[in-house]
Amino acid sequence: MKTTVLSLGFAAAACANIIFNHVPLTCNQTSTQMYHGCLRGQDCTEEGSCEASETVQYPISLRPIIKNVRRDTPVYSVDGTCGPNYGNTICDPNSKAYTGGCCSQYGYCGNSVDHCGTGCISGCTSGTTTASPPATSTTAPRTDGRCGKEVAALSMDIVEIPLGTASHPMGAKVDVPRLQSQLQLQPLPPLRLAVMDNAERISAVPLATPMDPSEDAAPNMGTYCGSTPGHCLVANGCQNGCSDGASSASGTSKPPSTTTTGEPVIGKVTTTMAPGSTSTAAVTVDGTCGTSNGNTVCGNWANGNCCSIGNTSAHCGAGCQSGNCLDAPVVAAPGPSPAPLAANGGSFTVIGQSGVPAMHAALMPNGRVMFLDKLENYTQLRTADGYYAMSSEYDPATNQVVPLAYSTNAFCSGGTFLADGRVISVGGNAPLTWLDPNIGDGFDAVRYLSRSMTDASLNGQSWSEPGNKLASKRWYATAQTMPDGTVFVASGSLNGLDPTVLANNNPTYEILSATAVTQGTNIPMDILSKNQPYYMYPFVHLLRDGTLFVFVSKSSQILNVGTNTVVEELPDLAGDYRTYPNTGGSVLLPLSSANNWEPEVVICGGGAYQDITSPTDPSCGRIQPLDTNAKWEMDSMPEGRGMVEGTLLADGTIVWLNGGNRGAQGFGLMADPSLEALMYDPAKPLGQRFTTLASSAIPRLYHSCALMLLDGTMMISGSNPVEMPKLVADAQDPYVTEFRVEQYIPPYLQGDKANKRPTNIVISSKAIKANGGKFTVTFTAPANAQAVKVACYHGGFVTHSVHMGHRMLWLDNAGWTAGGTLQSLTVTAPPNNNVAPPGPYVIYVLVDGVPGIGQFVQVS
Repeated sequence: MKTTVLSLGFAAAACANIIFNHVPLTCNQTSTQMYHGCLRGQDCTEEGSCEASETVQYPISLRPIIKNVRRDTPVYSVDGTCGPNYGNTICDPNSKAYTGGCCSQYGYCGNSVDHCGTGCISGCTSGTTTASPPATSTTAPRTDGRCGKEVAALSMDIVEIPLGTASHPMGAKVDVPRLQSQLQLQPLPPLRLAVMDNAERISAVPLATPMDPSEDAAPNMGTYCGSTPGHCLVANGCQNGCSDGASSASGTSKPPSTTTTGEPVIGKVTTTMAPGSTSTAAVTVDGTCGTSNGNTVCGNWANGNCCSIGNTSAHCGAGCQSGNCLDAPVVAAPGPSPAPLAANGGSFTVIGQSGVPAMHAALMPNGRVMFLDKLENYTQLRTADGYYAMSSEYDPATNQVVPLAYSTNAFCSGGTFLADGRVISVGGNAPLTWLDPNIGDGFDAVRYLSRSMTDASLNGQSWSEPGNKLASKRWYATAQTMPDGTVFVASGSLNGLDPTVLANNNPTYEILSATAVTQGTNIPMDILSKNQPYYMYPFVHLLRDGTLFVFVSKSSQILNVGTNTVVEELPDLAGDYRTYPNTGGSVLLPLSSANNWEPEVVICGGGAYQDITSPTDPSCGRIQPLDTNAKWEMDSMPEGRGMVEGTLLADGTIVWLNGGNRGAQGFGLMADPSLEALMYDPAKPLGQRFTTLASSAIPRLYHSCALMLLDGTMMISGSNPVEMPKLVADAQDPYVTEFRVEQYIPPYLQGDKANKRPTNIVISSKAIKANGGKFTVTFTAPANAQAVKVACYHGGFVTHSVHMGHRMLWLDNAGWTAGGTLQSLTVTAPPNNNVAPPGPYVIYVLVDGVPGIGQFVQVS
């Protein structure tokens, strides 16, 4: 995910990161929000318009310090990325590593209309350009004392600084690190310094050594060489030559992160040395390696010698560049497989309007659905203070919706249900006071929504925010309620900016109390660090022994939160990326005493990189993470799908729907919507599990949601793939904001089956303890019914194709009388809170596969 907005203090637009440059933009140089609306690479003029320029203008408050930075010599891209967010590189039309000389508005090289037409940045064949055409670039040696993996040797920037704040090497030193911190940008790589004296430019000279971090500057300036504690302590970000630990080259001093800086390269990486051979290339000192990092090799790096870092199949198999590359490539993910039409595919029907774009959703204990959105300049509802509502409550019984207010920006938050039944939203994004002055910073916010099975007075009440905060800022975080009622919150961005810049990221987890008050400690998670920048919104599932299955990118592990130890590193899942911004879907299959509550996870879909040109992955992996020889069993859908989400139905099957066949998550970054739903039956043999269901007429792309209702049908809502709501599609935005709410009626309620539901369902107690105790369920069964099942179901918190906390249990029961109408069952409660963490659940009674109306209970 790349941030294309220059407004350095403005993070909220980064959730999907694109301001289309075909939209006329205005700006305000004196805005206190430091947001002028222009794209990077554009100037904000005094007249309030945005003009293309090769000079990047900084905010007014910093212009007395830095006049501008401009590109002196264009540089060719070496990896297919380009444009303002990728070092102002341009595309090489003669490149053998990628195809095409046009740089698209999204920062990728190519030769299609998407790259070369409207929005093209350089190398354009039509439309307007905002950068110079291709030019020859040279590589200059470093002369400025900078070092480490963040520094590229290709840049030839000129920094103009007024005399008095800096000088040439014979005079004062330049506090470049401090300016970088103020600008919140990737490190500036100036090779020459132009000094201004009364607006008269002095010839460019080599840049002076940056100010020593010990001289009133923040520590952790790891991209600069030096000898002070600010440079040499590992705690301050030292990368090599550290005084309190061996050099990183020896593998004993771990760098701040083990990720590379940049999006995945399109196409397969070519092996640069024979498997297992000895290389004479330079050994990495910071964990980066390979063709795009100076052809360095891993050497004896702590995590392995395969480039990329690590010892997994993803590092040492197909695509391995150096180290102990495997002789045989890893098993490739399967391609598309036919999914025959189901005998009865169900049906889609539009039933209402959501009131707000449905970015987040949850079925609450009152049977209604909560929708939660980001700050928008239009919704269908307004709150009592007259501003547009950003949240709503939808009643499936009447298809009516009412506005809900909140106080902090919930843009791309995570969430879960507390043990007491309240739903919480955690994290979010920055305030947009130009839209609503009442809504503040949501990066570390905790929001509560209370609903009751019995107290109707709570219906329609707005979000509560008593003021407690997370231990750190988290945007795109995942939450999971633990067996003891505490809440695990993991991952996220600190500021909503580019996740390829490590300083923006938060690869940690924290624990909240049962009332969602943080314990105040951020605990590092190695799996998140290793998989940056594809580390946000990880898939998390609670397992029967109280550990967590954590999946990020292609990697997974079992984490013991209580001891903060990794119990086991699991094999990588073959195929493309599976988590944001190439999110597929992940489902914990129904649990049962028949196999001792053995957990099994299935993950489907994904994609290759974050652009509208990205292919999507049709493959699925299925694994029993607690198995002693856990491995992925591969399957596939009939086509690749990104942003596909899986939802359990009341009969234990899974419906996969929403998303598209090309592109990734982000504003305007997906095309070819997939309209058909797919059924996955986990009980069937491999190769026979998928069938094709009915199709919707509504594209459901970025910011869509699906969940099951009390009546056993599914609700499908959302799709807001443009930065601010847009109601009419056009050539530039063929997919716009969607307020229509659909109901999907599954096959088990089609035709006369709808008349065979069990009715008059009564549960002896709405408070159920997860201790294996007994409770009674009475109901009226259809005549001549033959079989019954009882499900305990939790829908969880749904957002961005991730269903946080979603789980289902088959409960043992006794007392069924075949053919009888009046039935009374003795049902066994879940055995413990590992299997059923505390919170609200729905009890479904199914007779001959047809569910009755679900009944909410509270599990403790």
